[in-house]
Parts: sequence; structure tokens; C-alpha cells
Amino acid sequence: MEGAENEHGAPSSSGPAGGRQGQAAVVPDLLHRMTHGKSILALAVSASRIFAGTEGGEILVFDLGTYSPAGVIAGHGGSVLALCLSQDETLLFSSAGDRIVNVWRAAAPHARVYSVYSPYDVGDLFCAAYSSRAQTLYLGAQNTSIQWYDLRERDARPRPHPAAHPSFRDHRFFDSCGPGGVRAPRRRHAVGGQVLEIDRRHIRQFAHYGYVYCMVLARGVVADGDGDADADADADSEVLISGGGDGAIKVWRLDAADGGAVRELCTLEDGREAGEPVLSLALDGSFLYSGRLGGEVNVWDLETRQLLRNLRARTDDVLTLSVGGPFLFTAGVSGVVEVTCGFFLRFFFKFNRQYDSVTHFQAHKGRIMASAFATYNNHPIFVTGSNDGTVAIWDVKDCLSAPVAGGKTSNEQLTESLKHFISYRTVSSDERYKGDCRRGASYLRSVFKNFGAATEMLKTQEPCNPIIFAKFRGNPAKNTPRRRILFYGHYDVIAAENEQGRWISDPFTMEGINGYLYGRGVSDNKGPIMAAIYAVADLTASQSLDSDIVFLIEGEEECGSRGFYKAVREHKKLIGDVDWILLANSYWLDDHVPCLTYGLRGVIHATVQVSSAHPDLHSGVDGSALLDESLKDLVTLLSKLTGPHGRVELPGFYDAVLPLTPDEERLYADITRTLVARNPALGPADALAASLKRRWREASLTMHRIHTSGPDNSTIIPRLARAALSLRLVPNQDAAAVADALRRFLAAQFAALGSSNALDVSLDHVAEPWLGDTANDVFRTLERAVMAVWGPVMAARERRRSSLAAAASAGRGPAAARAPRRPSSGASEPARPDAPAAPPAAGAAAAAAVHPRGGLDTGDTVPGEGVRGAGGAPAVRAGERQRPPGQRAAAAAELVQEQGDF
Repeated sequence: MEGAENEHGAPSSSGPAGGRQGQAAVVPDLLHRMTHGKSILALAVSASRIFAGTEGGEILVFDLGTYSPAGVIAGHGGSVLALCLSQDETLLFSSAGDRIVNVWRAAAPHARVYSVYSPYDVGDLFCAAYSSRAQTLYLGAQNTSIQWYDLRERDARPRPHPAAHPSFRDHRFFDSCGPGGVRAPRRRHAVGGQVLEIDRRHIRQFAHYGYVYCMVLARGVVADGDGDADADADADSEVLISGGGDGAIKVWRLDAADGGAVRELCTLEDGREAGEPVLSLALDGSFLYSGRLGGEVNVWDLETRQLLRNLRARTDDVLTLSVGGPFLFTAGVSGVVEVTCGFFLRFFFKFNRQYDSVTHFQAHKGRIMASAFATYNNHPIFVTGSNDGTVAIWDVKDCLSAPVAGGKTSNEQLTESLKHFISYRTVSSDERYKGDCRRGASYLRSVFKNFGAATEMLKTQEPCNPIIFAKFRGNPAKNTPRRRILFYGHYDVIAAENEQGRWISDPFTMEGINGYLYGRGVSDNKGPIMAAIYAVADLTASQSLDSDIVFLIEGEEECGSRGFYKAVREHKKLIGDVDWILLANSYWLDDHVPCLTYGLRGVIHATVQVSSAHPDLHSGVDGSALLDESLKDLVTLLSKLTGPHGRVELPGFYDAVLPLTPDEERLYADITRTLVARNPALGPADALAASLKRRWREASLTMHRIHTSGPDNSTIIPRLARAALSLRLVPNQDAAAVADALRRFLAAQFAALGSSNALDVSLDHVAEPWLGDTANDVFRTLERAVMAVWGPVMAARERRRSSLAAAASAGRGPAAARAPRRPSSGASEPARPDAPAAPPAAGAAAAAAVHPRGGLDTGDTVPGEGVRGAGGAPAVRAGERQRPPGQRAAAAAELVQEQGDF
């Protein structure tokens, strides 16, 4: 609830506030507020006491039962920066700006037991942690070091010289003389207890390349040996986790045999070269939360050392984090506390962790510097300390008891994210939508970041849209080398103005109708992208991601992938060496039969231009047999390119085309048998097979349009005539050789004309054909995934018009699936498909897998098989639709999970 605040900034009336969707947020009650004249910088809560460290060096003690003051410990000669308790709550540890760690009895009268200091000038001691098991104190210092003291050695160590204690040393800044040689008075230091000096061997210099701001101890959650988590992460093994101003989070193994020495085990990496400083840490079982500048909260899985999620808190800098039950309490500069619920949700037999904001409230008018969650008499409380000089105690019972079962499933979240993604009019061919393209790219990047991917926006040359790069790191605890799989996609779409009213809904407002999702991009290609992201996120959350997954999502595919090739070459080091490339940018044979595309025809787009030296002329004045007309020459040249039935007349054009094999013939028979049985309107199976072969495995030449100079009337003799044509190539043809043959053939034919005009042949786009190996690991994995999620194909309840028969269009398909069981024996030469040319990155891969989805054809189906195949591009789409993406995410998840078995 939000409402008016009392004088301390606490809510005093109720009203709606931000919580889980459809549920009223619950704001905790303020139980008590204790005031003090100086900032509260540190907190620790025992079973009966609250300890608050202040800017003035005191440690305030309050009774948890009565909230009354229970004492003041004259703790330090500098600000108290950190407090922690031993596991049995008998000892209280305090570190401060006076370079000392004091150890106190937690029970009254809070006598000092030890005073621990470093032999070096370490600056402020920002954090401290104590291992009760090893009886070792660890501290993080301003001079970037981590230091430790084994209290079991306190009586065996030489007694330090009293003058070496920091209370007797001059600070180079604070104790220097001011104007007139006057010094500021020294603060009074605590007295009593045993003075202990840290051994110079028990210092890890430059533990971070920045201040060591925070640290926590974790037990039994991180493998500390050679990567065998089961063998190493036993119930008693402890690690120290530290966060620094360098943006790094480091995990340290503790060597009990060497006085508790720290040995660097690993750095938790999110792919950034340098992140924002890590200001706070909190532990929740095997999950670690880290708070950074700018309100960023990272969620890490310590068992796999993977970044799971990036959360955005309602504060600028996250200065403190606390965990209570399944709830995370986040606070910082703004004085606002946000309560987030992280709970496990069963989804597709895997565990996915969600984080829903339960509530937020203004706890202080100043910065919240420290917080702690505790229970008193089985009653949950939350304690905050601020630089407004107050300690506040909050009753969070209602927050923790608020129902969480209403959290969205992963599939619901996927659909919601896709709906948002569809709303951006990312039409790359229209300058009016350039801003929407950038906003759509930014939104996609935020989805990646939210799931813990390292992501960058790769620039392309103007005016091209940027490319989104994202990387999910596979489970590093696995002993086998990880594969790197690249998922290619595009976030730009074809224009959909709906001027003719052919859409049944707003193209950019996704709607679910009769079991399908309608909207521009749901199948080409935003839906497949989103399904793949969620699949990888589910695998990461369930610790099943065994491969590194790289996403490369461009914004210019519908405009010929402008700038993509150059950008990929420039960022090859960032992308890394790739084992497999997956893309979901094709279609199914119909609405129920999945199709695995294992090849792509190549393409050459060329422009042939004939121009004359004279200007545009009038045929009634200048028309003559003596005049070499550019359009006549062009038409003559074009007529030489093809013969009867479209046969291409380029010398040697068909020499490299591979013959049809018996296995390939059987594959076409299986495809046509399946389609005709489902929809007899497709015609005889032989005729359908011939049609598919022409579009999938035969090379061709197409003339698209002719442009002439001058005004558009029938009397002009144009000075210039230009034709656009394309050649579709099949595997084993070489695009460079065909392009060279085209140029030489046109030049020879033009020379034979004896024309005074000039010929120019330019290549606008060239992409090599590609043919995959259906017997390799990735295709077999694709097969198993499709059959596990979709197969066998079940009979349809209603018959729909075939996209093949009517040349109607369908959307393109979802992310990473695999084809069903092969009906025939292994093929020595699989069928060659006809589909849009792959982008340069995909075309350069040694092997790639494409699985399609789409089509409007359904009908009675034969039981059993899905099919392998490859599809020609469907006709211009009047609309797009796709089934809700749960099955696609499941197939994608299963596919990526199996990659680790290769």
C-alpha cells in the first residue's frame, strides 16, 4: 500500500501499490523507529538484540523484545562499516574506518575480547566474515586485500608491539597537520581484550582490482576441487565470496590446514569485461544475490557458477540485500525497500526460478545503508538502518504470508514477452519505423539481460539497425568440454499496414484466436527467438545447460541482411568459434507435420544494365533501325539466358548438380504420401513430388523486373534499361563460378550484337548453397526433440486449405526442434531444399540445423511420422499465426540440453 507518510517516511495510510499483477501489494507495518544523532552504517541481529554501527564509531544495542536501548559500545575511532555475529551468536565482530576489527562478547556487558589489525596501512575495513567452523576471521580492505586471522593461533603467535597498533599510528591524511600546524583531535579507541596482529603471510594482496566492499561465507554449495561438484561440495566445505569495486565476484576456497588461507577458486562471470562495483551480497542456499550501482541485482547459481537473472531494483545503488524465506529485500540510495519473491516453479519437468515483486515501500528519507532479516518469537521482522540517523523495525509477516501461487508460468511469461515484442513495429524497410526498430532491439536485449545473458548491441553502418549479441554460459561444473551453439534470428519484420483489411486483428497487437497467436512476427521471426531464449533460460535455471549458447539477432534480414556480414567479421572474436548454427526461419509442411530443413539453395542477385551515350529520345522523331536502343539490347540479352521450360543456358551451369539418389527419391515419396493423405486436394502424389523437387532441389534463373529511364509513356526511347534477376543455386554449385559464368556469357552475347551501347553487370548479393548431413549428431538430436514433443502426428479435426496447393502463405517457424524418425534407411545424398538464402554467418558454418514451422494446410493425417524436408519460401504472407509457444520452448530446451552429449 502507498499513501501519506509520517515524519519518518513510513507509510501511514493504505492504497494500491505495485505488487504482483492482479494482487494488492502488502506494505509492512512499522513496529518501531529508534533515532540517533549519526548515520547508521551497519546492522546485526541476534535472537534477542539489535546491534547498529554508527558513523561516530559507537555500536548501539537495542532489546528486540522492548525496542529499548540496551547499551552503547564505544567501538571504534572511526565509522563502524560492518557487523557480523558468530554462528552461535556469542561473538560480535565489528570492522571500521580506523583499520581495526574488534571482537566483542555479544552478551552484556559486551566486553572486547580481541582487537585484530593488519601490519599494513589497509585503509577502511569495509567488510568482515567469520567462519565458526575454522575459527577464522576474514576482512576486506580498502587497499584491495583480503586478510585473515585464525583465532586458534592467538596464543601461539608472538605478542605484537603495542606501538604497532593502528590507534597509535598516524594516519597520513586524517592525522596530518592543518593550517597553522593544528591537528584534529583523535577519536577515542576501545580498550580491553587481547591485541592480535595479522601474520604477513595471511594477506592476499590485490584480491580485487578495487575496494573489497562485501563478503559472505557459503557452505556446501560450491565445488572446490576439479569441477566434480558431487565430490567436492560436501556439507561442511566452506568458501568465501567477495565483491569488489572492480565489478568482480570471486569465490575463494578456505584452506583450514594453512590457517584458513584463501585460494581463488573462480570468478563469477557474466561476460562483461568490467561490471559496476559490487556493493552488497546475500546468500539464499545455493543462490547468491549481488547488488550493484544503478539498481542492478544479479542472481547467481553457485552450484553451476552461472548468472541466472538480472533484476532491476527500485533504487539507484543497491547498498544492502537481505534474504528471508523465499523473499529478497533490496534497499539503497533511494530509501525504498523492495520485497521480491523468488520461488521454484515446475515446468516441463525442470525447475525455473521466478522473481515477482511483492511490494515496495519508503522506509527512510535518507539512504538505507544496512538491513537485516530475523525472527523474534517466530515472528518475522525486517530491520533497516539509514543515514537519516534512525533504525527502523518492520513487521513483514503480511508480506511473507501473501500468496505467491499466482505467479506466472514460464509459458505465460513467454507469451507475455512475445506480445510486448510484437508491439514494436520493427519494419526495417521503412524509415518511419527506425525508432521502433531501435526500441524493439533494446527490448530484446533487456529480455536477454533479465535471464542473465551477457549481451551487447553491435553497431552496423548507418542507416542499418543494430545486431543483438547475447551469450548464455553453459554449466562450468561439467567436466566435458562445452560446445558453442549459435542461434541466428532477426527481429525486423515485413510491413503490415493492413490497408486492405486482410488481418483479422491489429498486426502489431498479438491476439490468441482459436488456438493460434496472430500478429506480425509471431512466426517470422520473433516467436522462434523468444521460444529459444526461454528454453535456454529454463535449462540454465535447472542446471542442465551443458553448452555455451550464443544468440546473434539482426535487424535487417528483410532487407537482405544489410551490414550483417561486415559486423560479423568485425566481431568474430566476440562471437567465438562456433560448433553448430541453429535458425528457425523457415516453415512446416503444414500445421501439424514438423519439418527439419537440412539444406538451403544459394542465390545470386544481379543487375544487368545497358546504357547509351544519347539522352532519352522520342520514337516518332528519332526511331530508326540505325539507332542502337538500350532496351532492345537488354531484351535480346535476357532472351539468351534461358531456353524452353526455363532451362538456364549458361555454359556448364548444370555440370555440378548432383543427381537424384534412390534414398532421396524415397524421401520425397514419404513427404508426398504424408501430405496427400492429409489433404487429397493437393493432387496426385507424383505431381506433388515433381513440384517439390523443382522448388527444393533444382537450380533456376528468374527475371524480376525491368526499369527504364525517362517519363512513363509509350513514345520514349530510353537511354538506360536495367533488369533485376536472380539465380537459385543448389549444393555442389559454386556461387563465384556461376557469377563469373554469368558475366562472361552476357559480355560475349553483348559483343555479338555489335552495339554502340555499354553493358554493366553488377552482383548485388551472393550466398552459397548449403547442404547438411542428416546423419550427424545435431540432426539426430533434432529428430529426437521433435518426436518427443510433437510426434507422432495426430489426426486433425478439421480440414484447411493447403498452402502448397493454393500458394497461400504461412508464417515461418519456431525455435530449434528436430525432425522425426527417418522412414527409410540412411541416405547417402539427402534432398536439397529451396528456401531463402542463409545469411553469411549461417552460410559459412560447416553444419547448421534449421527447423521450420508454418503453413495453413491441415486435414486427415496418416499416423506416425513427421518428415524431413526442406521448404521453398511461401508466397507473400497475408497474415501470420503460430500456436502458443509452450511446445516450441519445450523442444528447444530438449534440443539444447542434448547438445552436451555430443
